[in-house]
Amino acid sequence: MNNPEKLEEILGYHFNNKELLITALTHSSYANEHDTECNERMEFLGDAVLELAMSKYLYSKIHLDEGVLTKTRAKAVCEPALDLYASKINLGSFLFLGKGEEATGGRTRPAIIADALEAILGAVFLDSSFEEACKIVDEFFIPYMDDVLKNKDYKSQLQEKLQSEKRSIRYEITKDEGPANNKTFEAVVFMDEILMGRGVGKSKKEAQQNAAKDALEKEAQV
Repeated sequence: MNNPEKLEEILGYHFNNKELLITALTHSSYANEHDTECNERMEFLGDAVLELAMSKYLYSKIHLDEGVLTKTRAKAVCEPALDLYASKINLGSFLFLGKGEEATGGRTRPAIIADALEAILGAVFLDSSFEEACKIVDEFFIPYMDDVLKNKDYKSQLQEKLQSEKRSIRYEITKDEGPANNKTFEAVVFMDEILMGRGVGKSKKEAQQNAAKDALEKEAQV
C-alpha cells in the first residue's frame, strides 16, 4: 500500500514533519537499496517511549508490587503483543521494504512489524510530545491488552514449568544463515544439560519461541 497519509487517518494523528513517519516505516532492506535512513534509530527511541507510556498506564491501574508491574509490562510490550496491536491498523501494508524482504514475506514478519510500531511512537514523540504518543498507546494498545495478557508465550510457559520442577533452562543460537535482510536462525533449548527442543525463525526471538514450543510438545507426549 505504502500510503502514509492513510495511516495518519487511521492513527488520528497528522505529522507536522511527514519525513519522520516515512522513516518510521522504512525497513533497513529498503534503506540499503535506496540510500536512505531506516527506522532502527527511531525504533530505539520508540521502545523507550512505549515502556514509559505503558509503565504510566499500569501504575495507575494495578495497585500491586513492582514485580507484578514489571512482568505485566514485559508481556504487554513483547514482540507478539506488538504484532497483535499492529494488526489492528494493518501496519504491515504500509511498510517500505526492500525487494528481497518483500519477496520473503516481510510484511507479515512479527519482528519487522513490532520494530516499525515502536518507531512510529518514536516519530510521534519527536514530531510533537510524549502525551501524543500516549494517545496512540491508549487508542491502539490498551484495548487489546486483555487478549495479550491471557496468552502465555512458549518461553514463559516452559520457564514456569521447569522452575516448578527446580530445573535449569538455557537457550543457544546454533545457526545464523542467509543475507542480512533475510536471515534464518536456529535455536535449541536445554533443560539442565538435556536437549529439549529445537526451533527456527526469522529472528532469534522467534527461533527461541519455536524451540520452547517444541520442548513443551515433547513434554506433553511423555
